[in-house]
Amino acid sequence: MTTLRLPNNSVMKWLIVGGMFFVMTALMLLIADRASAHGYIESPGSRGYLCKTGANTNCGAIQYEPQSLEAKKGFPAAGPEDGKIASANGAFPELDQQSATRWTKVSMTPGTNTFTWHLSAAHATTSWKYYITKQNWNPNAPLTRDSFDLTPFCSVGYGGKQPPGTYSDTCTVPNRTGYQVILAVWEIADTANAFYNVIDADFGGGGNPADTTPPSAPSNLAVSNVSSSGATLTWGASTDNVGVTGYKVYNGSALVTTTSQTSYNVTGLAANTSYTFTVKAVDAAGNTSAASNPVTFTTASNPPADNQAPTAPTGLKVNGTPTSSSVSLSWNAATDNVGVTGYRIYKGTALAGTVSGTTLSYTVTGLTANTSYTFTVRAIDAAGNESADSNAVTATTAPASSAAPWAPNVAYTPGTLVSYDGQTYECRQAHTSIVGWEPPNVPALWLLK
Repeated sequence: MTTLRLPNNSVMKWLIVGGMFFVMTALMLLIADRASAHGYIESPGSRGYLCKTGANTNCGAIQYEPQSLEAKKGFPAAGPEDGKIASANGAFPELDQQSATRWTKVSMTPGTNTFTWHLSAAHATTSWKYYITKQNWNPNAPLTRDSFDLTPFCSVGYGGKQPPGTYSDTCTVPNRTGYQVILAVWEIADTANAFYNVIDADFGGGGNPADTTPPSAPSNLAVSNVSSSGATLTWGASTDNVGVTGYKVYNGSALVTTTSQTSYNVTGLAANTSYTFTVKAVDAAGNTSAASNPVTFTTASNPPADNQAPTAPTGLKVNGTPTSSSVSLSWNAATDNVGVTGYRIYKGTALAGTVSGTTLSYTVTGLTANTSYTFTVRAIDAAGNESADSNAVTATTAPASSAAPWAPNVAYTPGTLVSYDGQTYECRQAHTSIVGWEPPNVPALWLLK
């Protein structure tokens, strides 16, 4: 009979630990590989972005991170493999499913079109390039290089600059009819990667019927939290026959931002100035609603400058007996028209230390033995105003101790004097010292003199 011998417990434990380490390392590498992903096209809505909004369904994880379609740059010579172009080389395989009816299409026309990217983090950028499928490509076959006209219809050099959070290219799209796919490539200057987004577009004459219905106007636009430099806008959600993909916030006629939320915190406004804001909804086809009701408000005036210094601290005194290297001080609180934020402790005219506005004591260290010092304290506020000096106090540090320095592994007897950290201690109980039994740590063994 053959006997099957199992590994002993020690070997089995090491195998389990090794396996767990391998899995954790793989997960960390996967997370790190995704960490630099930061952009997607929101208008016209890209395939991944429409997964985020719910216009596309059964998309997998891309619905949570449409900004993560990142692969090696250099398309068409390099970059994603054929059949994995939409998923950035297979990172999100559901996006590579391809048929004439699989994806929601945005309505487009040949000619001038604007492509707007949402960048959650800026990268130094080499270029933006846009490709389109050939007129007679096969929409029921996986996307390959042969599906596309490999000369970009729009190429915008960016010279290594960092783009803003919302970036747009206005391009001339070639004549096409029916269902076409546009491939947009954001090529990064300081990494080996690029971001790949595909847009499923209907140019009429084929594919899904063109969506020409705009969303309803946002309702009940309101303003709150008005300050000297900003305000909070909120509004009711719009509706659309396909789906609202975002809201455009306008300051007068100027577009401030596009957001997928129904609120926005406006910043960077001038004080004591009147503003009028409106909001419009947009859908995946680029249809824009009528404007919401306008809201007009005036920002608050800037608060007056604080030029008033705090009062001088009072009652400065020396606490206890100075050691050969330190003096302990305390004082009474100062007052201020806004608030005391700190205290500065001066040794003569030199700043010895600073404490918070709620701290009323300080120990000055690093002093010379048997030396006279004069101390004052001043209060400060948030505007940087400094009070007059407190009353002055003078203290003389103790003479340098003649006691031997404390040391570990020494047998001490009652009455023995040692010095430690500029202070003198007297042994209270016989013992042999060890590391950790320094005099300040064991008052049962040492008495501070």
